[in-house]
Amino acid sequence: MQLEGNRRLVCGQTTSDSTDGNIETGLSTVESLVFTHKGTAEEAAAAVVNADLPLASGNVAIHCVSGDVVYFQAIGF
Repeated sequence: MQLEGNRRLVCGQTTSDSTDGNIETGLSTVESLVFTHKGTAEEAAAAVVNADLPLASGNVAIHCVSGDVVYFQAIGF
């Protein structure tokens, strides 16, 4: 979704295949990221962002449990 100027909002879902994974946003620069774990119960080891924002890349590193499914919303260029 186009926001203002060339800033975009991207939403999606990803599944991790290891304890360290990337959320691939498709953006070239990520200014902010919000994400949540998908599941039927509370998560004992919540996924966390393993990067400093803003990030000059579209791939945001996260630390999580293998097989975690996360929904995300990213803003950037």
